[in-house]
Amino acid sequence: MSAFKNKIAVVTGGNSGIGFAAAQELKSQGAQVVITGRRKEALQAAATSLGVDHYTSDQSNLTDTDALVKYVSSQYGKVDVLIVNAGVASFQPIAITSEDVFDSLMNINFKGAFFTLQKFLPILNDGASVVLISSNSATLSMPGTSVYSASKAALNTLMRIAAVEFAPRKIRVNVINPGPTETEMVHKFGFDEQTLKGMREAIVQQIPLSKTGTAKDVAILALYLANNETSSFITGAEFFIDGGMNIK
Repeated sequence: MSAFKNKIAVVTGGNSGIGFAAAQELKSQGAQVVITGRRKEALQAAATSLGVDHYTSDQSNLTDTDALVKYVSSQYGKVDVLIVNAGVASFQPIAITSEDVFDSLMNINFKGAFFTLQKFLPILNDGASVVLISSNSATLSMPGTSVYSASKAALNTLMRIAAVEFAPRKIRVNVINPGPTETEMVHKFGFDEQTLKGMREAIVQQIPLSKTGTAKDVAILALYLANNETSSFITGAEFFIDGGMNIK
């Protein structure tokens, strides 16, 4: 398949999980792909595995983002697909959430995404597609998720306004709200396998389809939205991919 032949695509947070899967799908369909991430060694390993370009960049650091845009512009010129996927998660009750946790989540999930979008805008081709990876937590009200959910809700609001502002250039902006998805991130919370198993079982009980999603599930949807042949009339839209969790 070559739906993205000769297209330039940038995927933030592309060294693992949904970002890695999206980069893999884009590469398989002919795109020239640049992935980003904060962890240099992990990013290099992912890029080698995928056969794509990479640039070490912390999405919460605006200087890094400026350098990333400069690099992409100098190497590739304009960008056709921008997938803003980099993000972090932390879950604590409001009563004990620290300022450091608040700032970390907001700086990466919202501020970082906002300025990534802003700074890439001058080098996006007219007719480009932007896909923001959010979370179904943006619309749910689960205990312990206040800051994380707020950061994702802010991202979704950004999407809608960007879709309106960028429409004169035919740049489409959409957001994907994944539900529980099997990625490497679940192992970063410090829980042992037995605890993780119990958590998965509890979560699955809340999902009508009785299963969790995969990174590839989300990646395939992202490519559908990034493809002007399949989604040329779609912008400003939210897509839930959570097994029906959001409707319960």
